[in-house]
Amino acid sequence: MRSDYKYQAKDVDEIVSRDFNFEFPDDLDPVWKPDNRVRSHLLNGMSLTMPYLEPYLIRSTLKARDHITDPELLEDIAGFNRQEANHYKCHRRYNELLKANGYPELERVEKHMEKAYARLATKSLQTQLAYNAGFESMTCGFTHWFVDKRVSLFAGGDPSVSSFWIMHMIEEGEHKTVAFDTYMAYSGKYLPRFLGVFHGSWHVIGLSFWGMLVALRKDKKLFRPKTLWQIAKEITRMCVTVGPFMLRALLPGFNPRKEADPKWMMDWVKGYATLPKGAKIPLVDTRNPEMPVPF
Repeated sequence: MRSDYKYQAKDVDEIVSRDFNFEFPDDLDPVWKPDNRVRSHLLNGMSLTMPYLEPYLIRSTLKARDHITDPELLEDIAGFNRQEANHYKCHRRYNELLKANGYPELERVEKHMEKAYARLATKSLQTQLAYNAGFESMTCGFTHWFVDKRVSLFAGGDPSVSSFWIMHMIEEGEHKTVAFDTYMAYSGKYLPRFLGVFHGSWHVIGLSFWGMLVALRKDKKLFRPKTLWQIAKEITRMCVTVGPFMLRALLPGFNPRKEADPKWMMDWVKGYATLPKGAKIPLVDTRNPEMPVPF
């Protein structure tokens, strides 16, 4: 651990481990946003990465833990790992339904992802932690995108799938400082962190897009002008919303604490705290034109 590392208070009091008890039907429609096949498959592609990405994040963070002595950061790492474990288990269950309901070809993409993260795990710990910090800086942007633009993204979509994605990004917002702090405590060097923003972000985006393209090809819609136009629009929306967060992450003085959390997210966190233990998480009403906090 760097001798000059000093822990800074995070925006949330606690990184809460929640039960992702979403019930997806056995006959789940992979096109869960009926009016936007491209967006459905894009987020499905992102889901494919999670059972490989998130265990990798956990393992690399556990390696770094052996070099860290700050008790508050160690507590944050434990909360981070619990949340990530809950995420990937639910994504794995969801992904099995995607393959069972018309897209067995996605297994080929998954095998490539498995090998990609096995290779990444052989890199230096500094490289791994820089990747983690870079990826998590992108998810900070995704939190704002999914929460602030929830109506345009999820209106009319399957309530379980939509709520699952929104809750996932809320928890990404809760632990937004952990990968950054872990890297800064272990190394803190600027250039590897700078490169990690590109490595962590575009690696995951590239894998996600591959899953989307495989599914669209299976649908025999990939090369249709309408589909290509929709893909272009999704890329543009992503760049406009998430891009500024990634650009700020490239700056020498970047710290995710400077990124304010969306109010809707904080209201959701407060609402969740009122639930009885073991209660089902209420779903976001995707038919409501405002998609209010469901508590």
